[in-house]
Amino acid sequence: MNLIVCVKQVIDPEAPPASFKIDPATNKATVQGAAPVIDPYGEYAVEASLKIKEAKGGKVTAVCLGTALQREVVKKPLSMGADDLVLLEDEAYVNGDTWSTASALAAAIKKIGAYDIILTGREASDTNAGQVGPAIAEILGIPCATIVKKIEILDGKARVERMVADGYEVIEIPLPCVLTITNELGEPRYPTIKGIMMAKRKEPIVWKPADLGVDAAKLGASGSRAKMAKLFQPVKEGKCEIIGGDTPEEAAAKLAMRLREAKVL
Repeated sequence: MNLIVCVKQVIDPEAPPASFKIDPATNKATVQGAAPVIDPYGEYAVEASLKIKEAKGGKVTAVCLGTALQREVVKKPLSMGADDLVLLEDEAYVNGDTWSTASALAAAIKKIGAYDIILTGREASDTNAGQVGPAIAEILGIPCATIVKKIEILDGKARVERMVADGYEVIEIPLPCVLTITNELGEPRYPTIKGIMMAKRKEPIVWKPADLGVDAAKLGASGSRAKMAKLFQPVKEGKCEIIGGDTPEEAAAKLAMRLREAKVL
């Protein structure tokens, strides 16, 4: 099995809101005091690919797109057990929308060559759009199943369980295909000391737009079909009113009256 898993370096989603700062002029967010991480849903995709490899054999290639990619971060798929790491690292890839990002990833997947399953996280923690996986499938002309929690390979097909509003459904999808993975898959494995040491020694493959045979003008911000109008942090305000009384009973009666006035009761 030839497995390709797409991961993303993101601002740590566990970082406190106070560490974020948004520049309204550029519609960009910066963070202070929090190191970047591999997107958590991307880690579930890596785990899914490794489970398939363990069951059916084959090779796992991780692909990551961005700029200023920190090697100790983006090498995590290698330390978990992936075989190769391809980095699409160039300014031309910056600030792309779903379509231009998926176009670059699809071009890289074509350059990698043979593939049976392409895996992504169900969504990235920085945008929560959940669109790149299906867009890759559309560009490559292959089927896609989203929000997948379990995968079984049978006779050239993937039988998957995918989450729905009131449970899950079981479907079969022919290979090659794209699968977006959800956290219901189970916790990703921890890298072993051996895996970490091997990842340190292994150098990633870095591809620029020219290596993909893609016009840089069709990637990143210049190739985007959607433009961000505004990025902002919502303002949340709350009011607290203390209801007192000489006795608990009196306070309770006043509270009930106040709730009726507010039409809560």
